Amino acid sequence: MATPQSRPWLYRHKWPTRLWHWLNALTIFILLMSGLMIFNAHPHLYWGRYGANFDPSWLGIGPTPQGGGELRIYRLHIPTTGVLGHWKDAHGHIQTRAFPHWATIPGSYSLAGARRWHFLFAWVLILGGTSYVIASLINRHFSKDLKPSRTELQPRHLWQDIKDHARLRLPTGDAAGRYNPLQKLAYIGVIFFLIPMMILTGLTMSPAFNATFPQLLVLFGGRQSARSIHFLCAMGLLAFIVVHLVMVVLAGPVNEIRSMITGWFRTPPEKQRHG
Repeated sequence: MATPQSRPWLYRHKWPTRLWHWLNALTIFILLMSGLMIFNAHPHLYWGRYGANFDPSWLGIGPTPQGGGELRIYRLHIPTTGVLGHWKDAHGHIQTRAFPHWATIPGSYSLAGARRWHFLFAWVLILGGTSYVIASLINRHFSKDLKPSRTELQPRHLWQDIKDHARLRLPTGDAAGRYNPLQKLAYIGVIFFLIPMMILTGLTMSPAFNATFPQLLVLFGGRQSARSIHFLCAMGLLAFIVVHLVMVVLAGPVNEIRSMITGWFRTPPEKQRHG
């Protein structure tokens, strides 16, 4: 069995990837938390061009007539008392806003403050993401590391990768230093779909931008539909972050975090598989 000292090191992450990873981690968390505060101002989502208090929403979070909290998705009502729609603040007072103070920026209700945070870091997301894409095209990070091969995209290969992850059979040896097919598809989905959709739908909700590019309103079916898509993409990013953190813990957080700070990754020892 190889000792930790004898296992080879791999240069896994180039500096543009590492820089964008940490900048993007901070940016996404601030955008998510400030976005939840903005959502608190009107905790309902609609499809179409219009949406107001008396229009039927497809999603709503808030208090119930019985004195609790709930998440409503169409006709499905999910009790959320103590977490969403009905919770206690830091002083022990009952609040009936959608999301609690610990999940929002700022912590106390301020639509204007949340918008300032959100718009500032939206520009950080756009400028940082654009720089990362340009650097990744130049150093061929996309083509060498993230582009899946035809073999990896075969249903049989993808299904095997899904089963391996479900059984916690994580890659070892040199394979651990490369992105597996599920990682590649997840990162491609985030970089080339979720984040661009967040940016475009965010611009669609801006009246000033609508006056310049009204085509976005047509593309997304109206400002309220864009708001719904924006929220769903945000929840998709949150789901990706949760799965990402779980996999980092399972794969070995010290080795994974060190590789994202220094770029160097120590390959795990090969394990013999049974069955």
